[in-house]
Amino acid sequence: MDSPTSPTQNPSSLHAGLIISTLLSFPYSSPISIASSFDQELEKALAYASDDASVQACLVDRTLQLASLLLESTRRSFRKRATAHNSSSWFLPPELTIKVFSMVDTKSLMQAAACCTMFNKCAMDPFSYAHIDMTKCTNEVHNEDLCNLTHRAGKELRSLKLGSLGRSRYPSWDHPFVDAPFLSELFYDADFFGSGLKSLRLYNIWTNMRFSLSVCTSFNMFSVCSNLTDLRIVGLTLPPMDLFKILAEKCRLIEHLCIENYHLPSKASPLIRCNIDIVKGSHLIEFVTNSPNLTSLRLIHFPLNDEVAYILAQSSCTLKYLNLSRSPTISGRFLRDLGNSCKESPLKTLIMRNCLKLQEKEVLEFCNSLIKGNFKSIRYIDVSNNRGLVSDDGKRSYKPKFPLEKLKEERLDVTLVADFPSPCSVKHYPVCHEEDDEELREIEMMEAGSSSLDVDSSSSDDDSEEDLG
Repeated sequence: MDSPTSPTQNPSSLHAGLIISTLLSFPYSSPISIASSFDQELEKALAYASDDASVQACLVDRTLQLASLLLESTRRSFRKRATAHNSSSWFLPPELTIKVFSMVDTKSLMQAAACCTMFNKCAMDPFSYAHIDMTKCTNEVHNEDLCNLTHRAGKELRSLKLGSLGRSRYPSWDHPFVDAPFLSELFYDADFFGSGLKSLRLYNIWTNMRFSLSVCTSFNMFSVCSNLTDLRIVGLTLPPMDLFKILAEKCRLIEHLCIENYHLPSKASPLIRCNIDIVKGSHLIEFVTNSPNLTSLRLIHFPLNDEVAYILAQSSCTLKYLNLSRSPTISGRFLRDLGNSCKESPLKTLIMRNCLKLQEKEVLEFCNSLIKGNFKSIRYIDVSNNRGLVSDDGKRSYKPKFPLEKLKEERLDVTLVADFPSPCSVKHYPVCHEEDDEELREIEMMEAGSSSLDVDSSSSDDDSEEDLG
């Protein structure tokens, strides 16, 4: 008699290879036919097994386990074949593959990592995470995922994009997949190397106004990013004064700064909606004046007064691009002073689209100043407005009489864009400029109605709906 340990007592181990080989060599037929055969054989096995329900349940579980093992084995074989194929056909060496991976958005990187072992190995290199872009997978990741990615990048982290490019017409105070409190914790994490970060872009990362007492704490995270050269915050719902204080103290290397205030309802806190004069804007002025590398500044929907706008335009020795679009307070008075006194300024581009209170007479004075040869550095000005300009009688002017032909004759190097669609026109002029990147353009497309929203709220705040049209 064979001993209990004899191989003949374990036919599954003796014939497993043969059985699997027979299964794999199963003649081709329709999936329905094969499924029907599986159903019949399983029913027979259950009928022969026992009348005991628990025994039948064990048989079903064992069948599921075998099917799962076959599926996993097939997947492993597929990955091995894909790796072998990629290794032989992929024309880039690992170091260049990692370089490519560092340039794609993070969602695409994760998809590439799942393709094969070779790609997965390259995707695990810290340099592949030098540029983390989470804007395309907002609903698929959470705080822990972001934490893992930044830790994986380590000292190689150079740029970080977070949030959603799209948003609703009205703010929602529900926290997105990452929020300001979590970012503060992340940035102060010992494993987060903020000193190497060059570019930081935050899109519509809401902070509930009820937590406004912790505004300064929310902005303190920028103090660990002293080498930032590119900072963009879209959808800011907190008072920006403390932000500029931190930037003026800790982030003096910034070259490009873009901050967009999100439209807030008329009943919002006065602290958030207050006009920024020379006192309240002192930290902003300090930052612009003392940033030696600042070349472009975008302050969208900022309630600046004309004195602050003038200082921003003429105080920097390096600023070439200034965008103050959708300001609800600027009248344009600073343009007259700018044209007469800003002779040595490096400013080349000035964008003031959809500024609610921009006055026709101030733009006219600016044009005349340019014709006289003042402000020699300027090359491009845009004062287009969906609502027209404010005329002397307080009405909205859609056909201002600017000396455009004369300006073209005297200053061939200057382009003045002044488009004002009629009230019944469906055409709208965005706040973006041709130099802006695709992200800002996409945001602007999603914000098609924001300028009219700004007009409605600002008009009600000033009790001047009739005068403004």
